[in-house]
Amino acid sequence: MSVHLAFLRAVNVGGTGKLPMAELRALCEGLGFDGVRTHIQSGNVVLKSDEGSAQVRAGLEEALERRLGKPVAVHVRTPDELADILDRNPFEGALPNRVLVYLLDGPVPEGVDGLTGPAGEEVHASAREVFVHYPEGQGRSKLRLPLGRDATARNLNTMRKMLELGRAAGSQ
Repeated sequence: MSVHLAFLRAVNVGGTGKLPMAELRALCEGLGFDGVRTHIQSGNVVLKSDEGSAQVRAGLEEALERRLGKPVAVHVRTPDELADILDRNPFEGALPNRVLVYLLDGPVPEGVDGLTGPAGEEVHASAREVFVHYPEGQGRSKLRLPLGRDATARNLNTMRKMLELGRAAGSQ
């Protein structure tokens, strides 16, 4: 079985997509995934499956839409893919809670790489991810990214913890 790390968009953020993590774990187990573990309340799941990432994503998105009554984008990465993403972080010296990694399922749109914001925000595109350094924090930022409706973001602390959990699941 392979380990997959799933990042759900707009779950338990800003009062939308209310889904207790116990219910998310039960939903994943009901789909036949093993070793299901969630991290914090914003839709981060570690699971094992014989299926590939695309099938894991499709199964989760379908089940989540049935449960929540609306589409929920799911971004799936393997621990190796997440390690590679973290290795590509261009903001090594920045506070990890001030760097967000936006996950996409396709290529980064033209014109995103190199954007800057009024509070010193910096944007770096890489493969299917966009790194953004928010020196004053994301909550105050006026930077608007043209990434589409399905992108989801996690800070480096969360990404590192998910990698840790994913590697631990792979050794069990």
